Order: sequence, then C-alpha cells, then structure tokens
Amino acid sequence: MARAKRGFKRRRYAKKIRDRAEGFFLRRKNTYRRMVEAVDESLKRAQMGRIAKKRDFRGLWIARINAAARIHDLSYSRLVAALDKAAVKLNRKMLSEIAVHDPAAFKAIVDQVRSGAPAH
Repeated sequence: MARAKRGFKRRRYAKKIRDRAEGFFLRRKNTYRRMVEAVDESLKRAQMGRIAKKRDFRGLWIARINAAARIHDLSYSRLVAALDKAAVKLNRKMLSEIAVHDPAAFKAIVDQVRSGAPAH
C-alpha cells in the first residue's frame, strides 16, 4: 500500500496561507516559512484589534455621556448611580446615542432619575 504524503491537504493549507499573505512585503509574501510567521502574527494582531475596539468604544461612550451629563450639572458617576437606582435599563451605547442625537430626550432621562421615580 502506498504511503500517504498529505499532498492535497498540504497544498490546500499552503494556498490558504498564500492567499492571506497577499500584499505582504519582501520574503513575508514569497518564502513559505516567513509567510506562515507573518500570517500568524497578523491574525494575532487582528484579534487584539477587535478586543481593543470594544474598549475604545466604551471609553468614547462614557466620555459622551459625561459631557452631556455635565451640561445638566451632574457627573457621569452620579448619573450612572442614579440610573441604576431608578431602574433605567439603558446601556452606555444607547445613552451616548441619545445624548448626541436627542438632547431633549437625554434631559428627560436626567430629570426622571433626579426625581428618583422608577422608569417603566
């Protein structure tokens, strides 16, 4: 019986690596070993970028909410505590969108949590 040398599977895997290394510079695009290293590193950095993106957007939302809250003489931390106490179930993303695009609605939310009445 002939021994299997992984011909098809190895070619398929190498083609996937070559496709992902398209556009890389010098030996990173045409030497297989360097290609594999470069693709692995790029995938790792892409993962880190997706994680950092979530962190960056949360910071942006908090900054927007803080700026809008300070217009109404309230700090971010006191606003979030009051929202929690008044049982307002809005996440930071939605709060920041309301603060940017509909200041009147944001003012209504702030007034509601100042009064301490639970939201329905």
